[in-house]
Amino acid sequence: MLVSPFLLKHTFDIILKRKEETNVLKGIKLRLYPNRTQQNQLEQMFGNDRFVWNRMLAMMNERYQNNKALPFLGKFKLNYLLKPLKKEYPFLKTSDSSSLQVVNEFLTQSWKNFFQDKTGQAGKPRFHSRKYLKKSYTGKSTIRITGKRYLKIPKLGYVKTSKTGVLQNTKVKRYTVVLEPTGKYYLSLQAEMPEPEKYSLTDKQVGIDVGVADLAILSNGLKYPSFNSSYFEKKAKVWQRKYARRRHLAKLLVLQDRNKKVLCPRSLESFTNWQKAQKSKAKCQAKAANQRRDYLHKLTTHLVKQYDVIAIEDLKTKNLQKNHHLAKSIANASWRIFRQMLEYKCEWYGKKLIAVDPKNTSRICSKCGYNSGAKPLEIREWTCSKCQTKHDRDINAAVNILHKATPTGQGLAMVTS
Repeated sequence: MLVSPFLLKHTFDIILKRKEETNVLKGIKLRLYPNRTQQNQLEQMFGNDRFVWNRMLAMMNERYQNNKALPFLGKFKLNYLLKPLKKEYPFLKTSDSSSLQVVNEFLTQSWKNFFQDKTGQAGKPRFHSRKYLKKSYTGKSTIRITGKRYLKIPKLGYVKTSKTGVLQNTKVKRYTVVLEPTGKYYLSLQAEMPEPEKYSLTDKQVGIDVGVADLAILSNGLKYPSFNSSYFEKKAKVWQRKYARRRHLAKLLVLQDRNKKVLCPRSLESFTNWQKAQKSKAKCQAKAANQRRDYLHKLTTHLVKQYDVIAIEDLKTKNLQKNHHLAKSIANASWRIFRQMLEYKCEWYGKKLIAVDPKNTSRICSKCGYNSGAKPLEIREWTCSKCQTKHDRDINAAVNILHKATPTGQGLAMVTS
């Protein structure tokens, strides 16, 4: 059978176009508004995941105690055990079957981390408690858009959501339904979508030194302040004190009923005042976290648009937070999240991020290269004893970071392009 050259060329063009279209994985978070029936279903599904995790973990712990060998059977063998488990406990059928398989996957990975970790930081997997505030389950089934603000989620049916326009031309790989301590439901999606359009090149490069008072200090002298969360911290502390006081009072009343052998003793869950205080505290903390993340998104997007090459320090934030005097300030500045956002945005939009060794960046004169030694943190400005150049400590460090990131510079740690 002969194929026309036109049809052959058209097919070849389609194949080439598909190869050129590269997809990226993005995280999308939507607010869910389930009705009362769906809320009860979600509570059951959260409990089912917790039940399967605890049953499988109990079995693995018994194997580990008896054999002192690798107790996990692998996620595929654990999935094979789900069928008889569902026959024994029919309420498990109310869950999305893929969510129970994901539980087995997470459990298997936890045991692998425990045996492969040589530092001793990864402990044995623990049982999940129903008292844990943040409840969630993860599935791999298909989620469909059924309306402007409605999604069809497996086992739940049609659920109202905040928006669906962001899901156009996406393929959902995995989804997670979460009940936050604030009492709000969220749907987190891992979606595959076409690669975003690249930003235009500006032929500019910059070095960035991160700090506490100023989050980002650029080598050209610009400074961007850290997010100020003092207002939310004060409100959260007020509600934390109320929460602790009300919970302590509730425990005393519960013990009093037990000692007096009351016919229908009150339970801790029957006291709602301390639960309201806990929820109010969680709302303050969530609002601060949302505003901080929004600020970081706007700042990192602005930097990626403005500069083609961005050089930063390859800091070990976890080690720096061992300094108890600076740990809270470093956590509030969110250095790690700031770097993560720069990494994936540079990769998406065709820019380059270079992480360099931070050694001596605040000691060396950026003009003559003389190392004048260590300086206390309270010294914010200093003068080079060799060339007499007056430096702003942070700006000088940012310039040195940019110098290290050049092809001739030393201490190149990692390049992300």
